[in-house]
Amino acid sequence: GVSDLLDKGFGYLGIKYRFGGNGPEGGGFDCSGLVRKVFGDALGLNLPRTAAEMAKLGDKVGSQDLKPGDLVFFNTMRRTFSHVGIYLGDNHFMHAPRTGAEVRVESMDSSYWVQRYNGARRILDGN
Repeated sequence: GVSDLLDKGFGYLGIKYRFGGNGPEGGGFDCSGLVRKVFGDALGLNLPRTAAEMAKLGDKVGSQDLKPGDLVFFNTMRRTFSHVGIYLGDNHFMHAPRTGAEVRVESMDSSYWVQRYNGARRILDGN
């Protein structure tokens, strides 16, 4: 469930970002690679490869109703749903930010993320 998911995710903190990367073996993750790996390892779910495809899954969640394990989406490349992370609770999310950075936890309250937030999807049953 959610606790397995978050445990897996926290295990990847500090791993380098790599465009197109699917995991530590491949030298790192990109944003959707991280999400795929965490959901695959924890829940056996095989999610699609891109953030935009993930944005079509599950149910839309309002920002007031976010729960740990929800997927949160951002517009970081001048197109909607170009970035995805995993919501952790308390307005924080985990993601693989960009080239040269490592998997990290950040606050969604920062102006950068507030301006780019595109919404959230819930793909965990009973979350």
